[in-house]
Amino acid sequence: MATDTGDYPRPRSKGIYLLPNLLTTCCLFSGFYAVVAAMIFDTLDGRIARLTRTESFFGKEYDSLADMVSFGLAPAIVAYQWGVVRIAEYGHYWGRFGWLACFFYAAAAALRLARFNARAAVADKRYFEGLPSPSAAAIVAAFVWFFSEWHEPGLAGLIAAFAVTATAGALMVSRFGYPSFKQFNLDRRIKFVYLLLVPLFLVLIFADPPTMLLSMFGTYALSAPLLWVGRRVRRLVRGTPSGGS
Repeated sequence: MATDTGDYPRPRSKGIYLLPNLLTTCCLFSGFYAVVAAMIFDTLDGRIARLTRTESFFGKEYDSLADMVSFGLAPAIVAYQWGVVRIAEYGHYWGRFGWLACFFYAAAAALRLARFNARAAVADKRYFEGLPSPSAAAIVAAFVWFFSEWHEPGLAGLIAAFAVTATAGALMVSRFGYPSFKQFNLDRRIKFVYLLLVPLFLVLIFADPPTMLLSMFGTYALSAPLLWVGRRVRRLVRGTPSGGS
């Protein structure tokens, strides 16, 4: 007869179950950090080339290949590794939806970069045509990291993650105009209050990296479609007769 002292095996500690999830989080952080680090160096290489007047056709092509790996394949693989197996547990078609969303993102990144190279000579340097691939990559990586903090996002969370991945891909190949900020002059004097915004943003990012980065890049991604809708609404309002039937 079993006694209270315990003839039954003790349940495993919850720490054992947390270990695989901790390793998965480390994997996601590595992928996310790789995307962020690539964004930093992608910004620096272009500026350095322009400042030193060492731009070349070879450098542009090499940069595009690097961007495809960093901002096209890496985010798609991170989303795939994190969510496809999970969403497939809810049904075969959900799993197919997951990997198709990841593939669509990677293909859209390739098309976005090819279009950028083809129109670089005649494009307006003040704007990007379509969402830049670094911003799209940051949205996907930040969204996955945001949901990875939950023990189990569930079907709704997984659908949202892959929907965001596919939407980021669609915005990359869209014709929406996004500010490039390439005309920003580092030598120009700025107001002191603007200087205070830099450490403020850094503090907020370090306090909650996935939430803040997702908010920042998500706002940038949605700005162009919202402005387009706003312009269309204003045109419709202006074209509406003021009275009568």
